[in-house]
Amino acid sequence: MHIYLHITNITTKPNDMDESLHESQHEPATVTLKGHNCYNCVYRHIMDCWCKFRERLAARNQPAELDDDLETLEQYTQRWRSVRIIYFTMFLMALGFSIILTGIWPFLSELDPSAGKEFMGLIVAANPLGQMIFSPIFGRWGNKLGTIRLPLLLSLALFSVASALYSSLELVNNVKYWMLISRFLIGVSSANIALCRSYLSAATRLNERTHAVSMVSLAQVLGFIIGPGLQALVTPLGRNGQVWFWGAMHVNMYTASGWINVIMSLGNFVMFLPGIFEEHRIAAREIMVMQGGTSERETWKAIKPNYYSAWTLIVAFFVLVFNFVLLETLGTSLTMDMFAWTNNEALYNMGIFMTIAAIISLVTFVLIEPLCKLFAERFVLIWGGFSLMVVGRVLYIPWGPDPPKLAVAYNASSNLSIDDPIYLGCPATQDWCPELPALTLTQFIIGFALTSVGYPIGVTLIQTIFSKVLGPRPQGVWMGIMTSAGCLSRVMGPVFVGSIYTRLGTYWTFGFTSIMMIISMIWLLCSNRVLIPPVVEKPPIPMQVIHPKDKLNDATPNNDESDELLVESKAIRIVPSSQA
Repeated sequence: MHIYLHITNITTKPNDMDESLHESQHEPATVTLKGHNCYNCVYRHIMDCWCKFRERLAARNQPAELDDDLETLEQYTQRWRSVRIIYFTMFLMALGFSIILTGIWPFLSELDPSAGKEFMGLIVAANPLGQMIFSPIFGRWGNKLGTIRLPLLLSLALFSVASALYSSLELVNNVKYWMLISRFLIGVSSANIALCRSYLSAATRLNERTHAVSMVSLAQVLGFIIGPGLQALVTPLGRNGQVWFWGAMHVNMYTASGWINVIMSLGNFVMFLPGIFEEHRIAAREIMVMQGGTSERETWKAIKPNYYSAWTLIVAFFVLVFNFVLLETLGTSLTMDMFAWTNNEALYNMGIFMTIAAIISLVTFVLIEPLCKLFAERFVLIWGGFSLMVVGRVLYIPWGPDPPKLAVAYNASSNLSIDDPIYLGCPATQDWCPELPALTLTQFIIGFALTSVGYPIGVTLIQTIFSKVLGPRPQGVWMGIMTSAGCLSRVMGPVFVGSIYTRLGTYWTFGFTSIMMIISMIWLLCSNRVLIPPVVEKPPIPMQVIHPKDKLNDATPNNDESDELLVESKAIRIVPSSQA
């Protein structure tokens, strides 16, 4: 295409020297846009090809589940985007608990030297205590509203405020009480985990549930692992760090972890705004279609959950988490007592053990779904999860030939370092130390490895089976009860260490936990037949009787015999009009 631009010269005095110039000014100027046209054509062609490629790719990757017309591809994409936002929320809540664990004691001791380790124990327990109290409340709230958006937005706002409060402790008086309040409020905000688990059950199909729960458990484990790592990364900031906003914001090696929580929670807050997070509750719709119903509410109301199996799984969840938290809490002090390690050796070696255990757990999470395709979920739970935890606990019962090395009480006037060999080992204040055999390092490593495999399998499949057993009904309250059971075990773990291990020793500690695990496993074995989701069957279609019209001129005689015609799943009986 050519565009002709006619330019008229208003000059009326021609000049011989400029004659050629004036003549050229009176002639039309032609601008050729062939190059621009070619560029547009190529661009449009490339974009058309790209759109066709995306459509073909989307059609090729379209899940087979969409064939049942429960949702469109766009709804499927939105649903799984929202599920992945739930993954990130669970990761953040675990991160909020773990990121400050290694810094609480030094931070508290610097701000308030009079606060002892007993008060620090209260601060650590405040988080699970707040979560335990408010988890059923959040679950009930979500069920009443019929949506999780508002409770999650408010809980994330509270999480941001509580984290900012923790990072601003240098600006307030009575530091230890404000630290206690901040950790309790973070626990209250973390009660939204019950809502996340409830939504995950409502937003996934039955065949997607195991994968979704495995991924959300993996997200929590990653939060617990990455938290201390982020605290280590901000250590180079030092004690003084940076002071911003005219002294109103302190960023140092202790407070940076709280500010990281604030930034990530604000980002998570944005994810739950309309247009990004869209709730798609497909579980009830799936059951409704399978039953041939017309109302989702009437469908889930008609399915009565097995409360015995639900409470069985809640107790099993408490026992499993309690044993894991006990080992996590007791690990460092146990190795120092049994193997006479120094503080630095215990922290370094336990760091290596925890890292290896984390890698093993990550691999285990990935393998759970393939295992459940080969074996029933309840059998993988019992024989792959609980059995390994039972063996791991029994292995911790000491059978060494000699008692552990006894440590002499520390005497500051002796001019010896606290890491001197005479001060290492099982303290004499624990009366059982010279009487009981020592735990061997081989026992400890094997038991730790079995726990690293059994715990992820158990905690994932308990939640998976629990959500399926309850059916498509709103599960906010039930998930809140299960979350509270896990929090109760985290509160009781440190108390158990102080009251049983310190006073009675390893036989009582690991003997009691072994018996607890064995009883739970036997209970699951006896109850395995009820750990099955309710079977949903489409009701049979009643047989219809069809009377054919009488023919006016029937050349063929009526046949008194009746014929039966089967069309798909419907049985149609044709009765001659003479017999009608």
